[in-house]
Amino acid sequence: MKKVLVVLFLFTFSWNAYAVDVAGVNVPSDVEISGEKLQLNGYGIRKKFVFVKVYVGSLFTGQKATTTANVMTLPGNKLIRMDFLYKKVEKKKIIDAFAEGFEKNSPELVATPAARQFLGLFTNDFIAGDQVDLIMTTDGTVSASHNGKALGTVKSADLVKAVLLIYLGDYPADADMKAGMLGGN
Repeated sequence: MKKVLVVLFLFTFSWNAYAVDVAGVNVPSDVEISGEKLQLNGYGIRKKFVFVKVYVGSLFTGQKATTTANVMTLPGNKLIRMDFLYKKVEKKKIIDAFAEGFEKNSPELVATPAARQFLGLFTNDFIAGDQVDLIMTTDGTVSASHNGKALGTVKSADLVKAVLLIYLGDYPADADMKAGMLGGN
């Protein structure tokens, strides 16, 4: 019986160390951002009209967090990764979705230079297979990249909070994805 428990423990431990396949997207168990190892906190699928899969959203943090408040107070860098599944999402729709997220969760940020600068980073459509990273660093900077190409950075601690709230706030882009990002997969 002891051997069975040891084998089950090792299997469970090793299983968590590997990537997860989500709708055909290989979501890694950890990533490195600015020399800091972040672990997969959770993931979900952003859907439109219940059945249209737009992207897989993943949250990476330094420690596991199960609530929005936990994520917001965790020290260290954070990463939100979007792996696009839908054939084409036009840049206007992306910008509008981010702007709507700000309006719903951080209305005080909507008309600020930081919000306008962030929205201005997105100049291309996203297609199936594209990967967009939003990196929030401890110094209050948000950096965006598209398929590994830097789109730009905005230094604003308020923006860091607002970007996280688009996904994890009271009015998230997708409630099921929020639950998944908070470890509910």
